[in-house]
Amino acid sequence: MVRQRSSRGSERGERGEQRGERGGGRERGAERERSEQRYVYGVNPVLESLRAHAERVERLFVTEGQLAAKAAAEIFSRARDCGIRVERVPRERLAAMADGGVHQGVVAELRGFEYAELEDLLEAAEKSGRPALLVVLDGIQDPHNFGAIIRSAHAMGAHGVVIAKDRAVPVTGVVAKASAGAVEHCPIARVVNLSRTLEELKEAGVWIAAADPHSNQPLWSARLDGPLALVVGAEGAGVRQGVLEHCDFRLGIPMLGQVGSLNASVSAAILLYEAARQRGTSRPAAGS
Repeated sequence: MVRQRSSRGSERGERGEQRGERGGGRERGAERERSEQRYVYGVNPVLESLRAHAERVERLFVTEGQLAAKAAAEIFSRARDCGIRVERVPRERLAAMADGGVHQGVVAELRGFEYAELEDLLEAAEKSGRPALLVVLDGIQDPHNFGAIIRSAHAMGAHGVVIAKDRAVPVTGVVAKASAGAVEHCPIARVVNLSRTLEELKEAGVWIAAADPHSNQPLWSARLDGPLALVVGAEGAGVRQGVLEHCDFRLGIPMLGQVGSLNASVSAAILLYEAARQRGTSRPAAGS
């Protein structure tokens, strides 16, 4: 189904007026929402934290003999340059910090994760010169799914991810590990009401497409090259009916097998790749 976007209030001046009328948003410079202090573990997540936001790293903990030499060289070099204290601790202590996760010999203690505002994501899209591409998550509570979605969103050029404050997992060390460090590069906004947020995105000229296994419209038959927010629901429950009602259209992923649905992170990755393909922004991975 082809949809026209020119009537969706996408003029910059109109968008600015709509933003100004809404009120309820935070003033620029206001204190942003932060999570509690957290531990990030694993070589890639720790390195991405140091590369992207070294100022947020409080301390590094390492275990002798377990951290690979190449990774250790960059980690220690960046820590030294930024004045970050490095402590050598027993393997058991690292395991406790990582809640039993695979830490690869290094854990970083970070300040609380700083969530973005919805406006930040829209402004990032505007500055990029590309149509907005956002991922809105409804009820994702598995941190591995959440992290994998962030990783795919960043890889496919999305301008950010939106989650709800309730019924959703926050950014944690497990999420950072599952994202392979992409959480440090992909803005994440946390909102009070997803339905209201979808209406705000519509006012900003963004079309809303929901992943729906019951839809008869295959994703490749829809126009996904304009300003777009992809809504993905929790595994099993899917996107809630109350949220679906605020979506412009619903997209199905045709399958040949006997299983009726896909993992939430896999569904998100497929939808994101199709959007990237239509926009001409996907490219072969290095070495392929």
